[in-house]
Order: sequence, then structure tokens, then C-alpha cells
Amino acid sequence: HLVDIWNVIEAFRENGLNTLEPQNEVSVSRLETLVSSLYHNLNKRLPPTQQVHVDSKASLLLNWLLAAYSGDNSGKIRVFSIKVALAIMCAGKMVDKLRYIFSQISDGAGQLIHWKLGDFLREVLALPAAVFESPTFFYKEGLESEIFPVENKITVNDFMTGFMTEPGPACLVWMPLLHRLATVESVVHPTVCSVCMRENFTGFRYRCQRCHGYQLCQDCFWQGRVSLNHQNDHEVKEYSSYKSPSKQIGHSLRKSFRCVPDKQIQPLPRFPEQPEKTLNLSHIVPPSPLPSHNGFPDGGIPGLYDRSSTLDSRATGLSLDSNGTSGTRGAVNSNDEEHRLIARYAARLAQESRTPGGSAPDPVQIGLDSSRAQRELIMQLESKNKEIMREIQKLRRQQEAEQVAPESPALMNELRALRQRKGELEGHLGALQDSRRQLMAQLEGLMRMLKNHQTQSPRSTPNSSPRSGKSPPIPQGKGRTEGVTQQTNRRLLSPAVLLSL
Repeated sequence: HLVDIWNVIEAFRENGLNTLEPQNEVSVSRLETLVSSLYHNLNKRLPPTQQVHVDSKASLLLNWLLAAYSGDNSGKIRVFSIKVALAIMCAGKMVDKLRYIFSQISDGAGQLIHWKLGDFLREVLALPAAVFESPTFFYKEGLESEIFPVENKITVNDFMTGFMTEPGPACLVWMPLLHRLATVESVVHPTVCSVCMRENFTGFRYRCQRCHGYQLCQDCFWQGRVSLNHQNDHEVKEYSSYKSPSKQIGHSLRKSFRCVPDKQIQPLPRFPEQPEKTLNLSHIVPPSPLPSHNGFPDGGIPGLYDRSSTLDSRATGLSLDSNGTSGTRGAVNSNDEEHRLIARYAARLAQESRTPGGSAPDPVQIGLDSSRAQRELIMQLESKNKEIMREIQKLRRQQEAEQVAPESPALMNELRALRQRKGELEGHLGALQDSRRQLMAQLEGLMRMLKNHQTQSPRSTPNSSPRSGKSPPIPQGKGRTEGVTQQTNRRLLSPAVLLSL
């Protein structure tokens, strides 16, 4: 799901398959180089933490192609077989895949060649045959005539309608399923399978329309496993994404109140039935050495249906035009460069035609100017590429530093020690607060005892008889009482007494 149709077309160009005839055979070594380039280019687009193992992936795909298309063990595969297999199995939109296939089986006038359609059906049906599905999906003579009558002229729009309108050809009903499988293989459903009780399963999700809340993962559904009151003949609905119950209820309510408009079936895109004329710049601009990026065309917008060595790039160009804004993503810069070159040469020709006795421009000089302009463009693009790569490396280093810093063992140990010390200090602080409260309570009790002692001490002093004529020596008794009180206070408030309490 990481290698799309544009990456496949780019690999075809890099390895020169677009210059070979469809019936030519390719050796195993050249096929291995092609397959390895797919994954090498993929690693250039992926971050360092998500790199794939090129050797194992390339070996797996190479053995698969040899098992499917080299039945005689000759070690060679036709170019057309490689293009069909990789175009069908890669990621991308079905529209783009079918347009590329149509570019391989049509003529220069944009009309389908029926015998090439039969060749395509034989090659594409070799894929299910490799997984022992040939009894269900097999090729027979005249199959192409059942899909498109021979007497009809089939254009690209007719081809799209015939293959993408449900149910489509019976021999190719597995193609949309394969495309949907590649789309949902990374979709996670946060629910539980009612049969195997597996949580957060991936792939398709099937919900029974009769059993309330009964859901199955794709493995249990395909194997026919059931539980509880569910039966295999119950109607189920297939889901390729997950929506929470609250959103489902809200959507149902809005739909019941006519707040949600009915979904309209999107019509298939329409493409120009006549191939676009290409600009013949062979006498002005030599072939550009610039590499293609992500399968996008390097030159002007070429025709889709021309044969020879430009089928891949032309298929890419027109397919990009059909995708709206994505059509200008890769071809704007190269088209602008071509337009500037054409304007420059036209201005030079006009100037020389106005000059008396002017001679025709020298083709060698024109070629040198073009080469110089291309070298300047290459230098500019390389400098921009280096700047972008520096920014990418800088961002990657920052991201890796942010990811590695919290996971350092020394920092984690220090953090745990600080947390443990914090807990110990908080416990000690709580114990000190409890001790302080106890001491305050003891101090209050001592103060009450002291106050009571002070109030009772005057009554306990000896007094003379009322019949006596002499009054007691009050000043001396008072001084003695105060002295006793102060001595008692010092003794009660001494640290030894407080600690003993």
C-alpha cells in the first residue's frame, strides 16, 4: 500500500521497460533490478524509523512474479506481464490503473485493440490462478468479445464504464475487492468480535442486521464461524471504517428529520476520447536528462494512446489531468520550462527574420543553448533539493531528540529518585504537623493547670483567727506565694517536663 501506480511507472522508466515492446521477454536479473528499485525509491520517501528491508521484499515479489508468469521455468517474463501484474497489485486509484492499462492496449487513435484486450485478460487472470482460484476466474476463448463486442469502437470512457460499473465483468469481480482490501488493511475497529472475542481488529467489519450488536471480524466472517443465535444466512453489512454509536444515532436522527441530503452516486469521470496532439520538439530541444518524480511526466502533456516508447509517460500525463489539481502538481514546472524555451526560440526567429540578410538559426547553437538552459535548471533543482533535504534532516533530528530524551534511563532514574524523595519529605512533614498539634494540646492543658493553680493559691495561704488582734503579714505571705508560683511555672514549663509529657 506504499507503492502506487506512479511509483511503478517511474520504475518502468528508470529501468527502460517503456522502450521495449510488450512481447519482449525480460531476464530474472533485470526483473530483480526493477523490483529492487521500487523499494529503494520507497525508502527514499520514508522516514528512517519506517524503512523496509529491500532484499526480503524484493525477493518475495520476484518469486511471486516468477511463480505466476514463468510456468515453464524459463526464467524470463514478458514485459506486458510485468506491467499488468505490478499495475494491478500496486496501490492507487482504480481509475488511474485502468487508464494506464488502456494506454497499453489501445492504438494511436484512442480505440481499443480487441486482441490486446484478450492478452490483458490472460495476463490479469494469471494472478488469481496463482492462488488456486482458476476454477472460478479463468480465461476462455472469446472472453473479450463478451465484455466488448468486436464490431464496436471502444474508447477510454467506454472502457472505464465497462470495468467500473457494478457488477462489472464476472471474471474480474475480484479486482475491486483486492483494491478495497489494500485500503482497509490498516483500518482499526475499536470494538470486539462476537465470535473470537478479539479487540481492535483490522480489516473489514461485518455487522448482522438481525442480531442486535453482533459484529464479526473479516477472518471469522470468511471462515463462516458463528456464535450465539447468529446464523450464516443472516444478512450482514460490510464496513470499511468505524463510527461511534453516538455519531450513528445523531446521523440517524438528522436523516430522519431530512437534515442530511441523500448521497448521490458520483458519476465516472469523463476523458477526452481523441488523443491529444503532442509537441514535436525533437528539432529544438534534445531529450531531457531530468529524472521523473513519482511517475509524473517530464515533458509537455503528451497523448495517451500513442504506442512506442512514451506510453507510460503519456498515460501518466492524461491521468493527472483527470484528477483536477493533482494534474498540475508534477507537470507545471516542466510545461513552463518548455513554454519559456519555445517563446525564447520564437523571439529569436522573429528577430532574425526582421534583420536584413539574416540567416537561419544554427541547430547546433540552438542545441547548445538548450543544453545550457537544462544544466542551469538541473543546478537550481539540485540546490533546492539539497536545501529541502537539510530541512528534513533537521526536523528528523529534532523529532528523534524529543523521542529519545524522555526515554533516557539516567533521567528516568533521577525522576524516580526525586519522586521518592518528595514522598518521604511529605510524610515527614505530616508527622511534624501531627507532633506540633499534640504539643499545642499539651501546652494548652498546662496553661489551664497553671491558671487554676494561680486562682487557688490565695485561698490556700494561712490566715489568722478573727479574734486575734494582729493581722497576718500579708506582704510577706504574698511574696512567698508569688515565689512559689514562679518556681512552679518554671518547673512545669521546663523542657524536661514538656518532653516527659
